[in-house]
Amino acid sequence: MRNAVVNSYENYKEEDRLTTDNARRVEFITTAKILKNYLPEKAKILDCAAGTGIYSFHLADIGHDITALDITPRHDELIKKELKNKTYLMNTAVNDARDLSSYDDEGFDAVLCLGPLYHLTEEKDRMQCLSECLRVLKKGGILFSAYINRLFVINLIATNDFKYLDKTFISNLLDTGVSKSDGPLCFWTDSYYEKPEIIEETYKILGLQVLEHAATDGMSIFLQDKINSMNQSEFELWCDYHYATREEKSILGISNHGLIVGRK
Repeated sequence: MRNAVVNSYENYKEEDRLTTDNARRVEFITTAKILKNYLPEKAKILDCAAGTGIYSFHLADIGHDITALDITPRHDELIKKELKNKTYLMNTAVNDARDLSSYDDEGFDAVLCLGPLYHLTEEKDRMQCLSECLRVLKKGGILFSAYINRLFVINLIATNDFKYLDKTFISNLLDTGVSKSDGPLCFWTDSYYEKPEIIEETYKILGLQVLEHAATDGMSIFLQDKINSMNQSEFELWCDYHYATREEKSILGISNHGLIVGRK
């Protein structure tokens, strides 16, 4: 699993994903607002799957103390390169989010788990990752976990390419949420797609108080062409509307990405 995922990201420009166009920017804008709502000033934050650092740098720029980890060496190199242009320091490392043993118990005010759950196809690995996040999180600290919505993915891929209108493929994805890189109809890499009700139950099993559960991009990817044709004022109004309705269950149920916020 690990090699397939790392190889996928080594050959993909993750640094462009949230900035390519306005429809994709909705996810970043929404997530950044939610983070601001719950983070204390000058928090000590672990970004346990930082990608190329879009959230790490955003939070460090406004005064937070960030440790940025990622499993992909290329991502770590890009973060280190960007840090040369910054006046602050940031701890970075190549690290698997299932093993945070380099970090002390209850050492962070907040933990961002904004990517690992996308690729942990075994439940035991997802629980290990979340348990490690909780171990390094202070009592009363905040865990932010992102996931990709199972129902969004099936709708998107089945309508974008009709070869995925395959009964066995759709049934398996609907039932398990798992797609493997060596599967006959793999459309990405080893990946896991969540249902909103499952991640809420998982948070409760782990003893977390659910503070918010939000759609971070809602209908924006399905409406990509329309949103990308908006002028700046129109786009800002769309973002305001989306943010105001981010917890509406019907929108959460079809959003590409979800974000669940919990207090330890």
